[in-house]
Amino acid sequence: MCGATAGGLSLDGVDVKKEAIVQGQVLRDGEPVPNAYVRLLDRSGEFTAEVPTSASGHFRFFAGDGEWTLRTLAPKADPVDKRVHAAVGSVAEVVIALSS
Repeated sequence: MCGATAGGLSLDGVDVKKEAIVQGQVLRDGEPVPNAYVRLLDRSGEFTAEVPTSASGHFRFFAGDGEWTLRTLAPKADPVDKRVHAAVGSVAEVVIALSS
């Protein structure tokens, strides 16, 4: 069992035991938000990485152990920050809901 949420990103080919994975989906009114950007910020708020969401609103980061902030930027939405804990050997699944 991979620990991924049903309907989420596939973890085929990913050695979850060796990675700290943060992944999820960006939604607005329950619908996926493609072409948004999700930033990974460290404990001090410093930029670490950024990825665009897929057509299904999904994103994934391979992070280090610890506390992180996900900052989501999307058209016609205020930025949304969400705290997440990453740990080697686990998958942190996150759903980020944008306001209409």
